[in-house]
Amino acid sequence: MNNNKPHIVVIGAGLGGLSAAISLASEGFSVDLLEKNDKVGGKLNVLVKDGFTFDLGPSILTMPHIFRRLFERVGKNMDDYVSIQTVEPHWRNFFEDGSTLDLSSDPVVMKQELDKLGADTVRQFDKFLAYSKRLCEVTENGYFAHGLDSFWELLKHYGPVKSLQEFDVFRSMDQGVRRFIKDPKLVDVLNYFIKYVGSSPYDAPALMNLLPYIQFGYGLWYIKGGMYGMAEGLQKLAVELGVNIHVNAEVVEIQHEGGRASGVRLADDRVLAADIVVSNMEVIPAYKNLLQGQEGEIRRLEKFAPSCSGLVLHLGVDTIYPQLAHHNFFYSDHPREHFKAIFHDHRLSEDPTIYLVAPCKSDPSQAPRGCEIIKILPHIPHLDPDKPLSADDYATMRERVLIKLERMGLTDLRKHIVCEESWTPVDIQAKYYSNQGSIYGVVADRFKNLGFKNAQRSKVLKNLYFVGGSVNPGGGMPMVTLSGQLVRDKILADLAK
Repeated sequence: MNNNKPHIVVIGAGLGGLSAAISLASEGFSVDLLEKNDKVGGKLNVLVKDGFTFDLGPSILTMPHIFRRLFERVGKNMDDYVSIQTVEPHWRNFFEDGSTLDLSSDPVVMKQELDKLGADTVRQFDKFLAYSKRLCEVTENGYFAHGLDSFWELLKHYGPVKSLQEFDVFRSMDQGVRRFIKDPKLVDVLNYFIKYVGSSPYDAPALMNLLPYIQFGYGLWYIKGGMYGMAEGLQKLAVELGVNIHVNAEVVEIQHEGGRASGVRLADDRVLAADIVVSNMEVIPAYKNLLQGQEGEIRRLEKFAPSCSGLVLHLGVDTIYPQLAHHNFFYSDHPREHFKAIFHDHRLSEDPTIYLVAPCKSDPSQAPRGCEIIKILPHIPHLDPDKPLSADDYATMRERVLIKLERMGLTDLRKHIVCEESWTPVDIQAKYYSNQGSIYGVVADRFKNLGFKNAQRSKVLKNLYFVGGSVNPGGGMPMVTLSGQLVRDKILADLAK
């Protein structure tokens, strides 16, 4: 290791922080990785309770090549650290009229499913997927590859004509879908790919229609033994590279002088000196909690509003529901009203779309014999001090969701619950210091921020950088992991100046 290289402190050991620490250590930097909780992983968390193993955070792995790069860059094989398997079908969609639609990586199965919706639906879907692929490829070749951090950088890289044409900037995600798709059920399914970034398809830019191709092009995966295995694999790699990982080590202040960070102070008043600081804490909470007097910068960043949150119910049930796939969606009959409630009215939806994960379909070992896990996630508003929601409000929402699932086929679900763990936005904010309890970082809204997130370079301190869901390229497991690799590139570029 080159001890003349700057010493780097990374705040927060979520996937963004782990990726940054690994990426920087692979370049010979000495790195201290500080995590306030008792284990690494951030929102990629796990709980073992009453014989059930609950993945508390992300449930879907896409774009595994982004994770593989961390290992390959140092001559390692990810398969020696993390075992992944494909999930089939990708997910099952349930509608109020009793019909279902599977999304599948198998073209024959996919055609059979789409034929349920009409003779022309396959052709429409193929045209949509070609459009989704174009959006994905142009994004990967510039925005992802070069870590572009603003619309102006986008214009500079692609040129104004290509930027306007290739990114479909004048349409919303929903409008982009409806260019190709006529069947309302398939519109709802494709719109709900927005779940990956916790936003509304009616507000998000059409660029978000790259998300279906990311899933169909790169596959949908599960980590054998549970999703937390990715955090464990990255932790092992980080330690092998010499990263000093400190858990139960909460940072309460970024110290600075002369416009540069000089170190961090921990809750126990220890101070770690740093030449460079990388924060996996979201940008706005970091400015509010770790730096003083940043009200002007916080106001400047208000356009990067928080994504939605969720009411997360982890249920252990003493029965098996054979109609479920690994991933399932139970759709609202009133999708516009559902998204309006969350993103504009900041209230709980009367008729929510519900994401339900049944991981025992791929991994029966996650529950006792004869039992399975039902993880339920309806999107709900982030914390809003002007429209506070009470514990009773969340309890009412829980009941509304369970009744809907029972009505749509999960008979006597409430009677079969033998183990339960629930999280509200209050819990999410307390555990992860996320901005107003958001799950996915910054909302993608074409009018607020054109779908962009915060920049990775701080405008306050020259040697402060950010990773995670609140910065470009955004939320979700692959994107926050990519942010850690991109911050390495920015730091190397800045040091070379």
